[in-house]
Amino acid sequence: MKQEMECRVLSIQSHVVRGYVGNKSASFPLQVLGFEVDSINSVQFSNHTGYAHWKGQVLTAEELNVLYEGIKLNNVNHYDYVLTGYSRDVSFLEMVVDIVAELKKANPSLVYVCDPVMGDHGAMYVPEMLLPVYRDKVVPVANILTPNQFEAELLTGRKMKTEKDAVEIMDLLHKMGPETVVLTSTDLHSKLGDPYLVVLGSQRIVKPDGSSSSQKIRMDIPKVDAVFVGTGDLFAAMLLAWTHHHPKDLKAACEKTVSLMHHVIKRTITYANEMAGPGKKPSPAQLELRMVQSKKDIEDPALVVEATVL
Repeated sequence: MKQEMECRVLSIQSHVVRGYVGNKSASFPLQVLGFEVDSINSVQFSNHTGYAHWKGQVLTAEELNVLYEGIKLNNVNHYDYVLTGYSRDVSFLEMVVDIVAELKKANPSLVYVCDPVMGDHGAMYVPEMLLPVYRDKVVPVANILTPNQFEAELLTGRKMKTEKDAVEIMDLLHKMGPETVVLTSTDLHSKLGDPYLVVLGSQRIVKPDGSSSSQKIRMDIPKVDAVFVGTGDLFAAMLLAWTHHHPKDLKAACEKTVSLMHHVIKRTITYANEMAGPGKKPSPAQLELRMVQSKKDIEDPALVVEATVL
């Protein structure tokens, strides 16, 4: 039997001792799905910053470079994917771009999956100096981009009021570089009513003759009334995995990704409410994603949401 080629991901994200965000949110599900994951922890914190207390260290751009140099000296800097999430330092982000560029030289078919984490609901929670770095340096080298509505608006300088705006914004993002764009959350009105969140995706496929076709999809997802941390990191990691298995079918990849998210969130909120007790609001610790308990869903998510092709 021919050995299946291993697929290796370099994931540069935050790390927490307790709970699930960043690399902790991405590594386990990717490994369950058969990917080798090499993690560089951009920060190492005791827990995510939504708790009352947190302590830890932040990796500098120089330290990132030292780790990468070590990998390179041993000639094991061969990757199929790079995955990045939250970063709040300009020089760190620029170093990531340099590393991605070098890895793409070594493997031209490398896919860079970038979640351009800058803010949400009209407010930035990273320094504003990061926006031009994302727009001018990161997005042009990204293959798959997973911004929320606010981040997509920041990157393109366009406002999103309608589905037509969203489609135009995704096309603008394609022009900037990425072949696949998924707007992970929007404030657009769902045809199914208020308790639904609208997610949109677009994939541009260039044919051998140079012409291109695109697939655009829309998904209406039931909202859950709670604040979860690490879901964006899980989304980007699972989109990486399912686009790997369905490279030319964004609809299938998004259905699996979103369905898995649904199962994990449902399991988490059920557990958190049980732990908190009747009428009490669950704590950040109780709302940590039920990742290990969702192993079977990660391996084979039962589809609960269907995407519409636009």
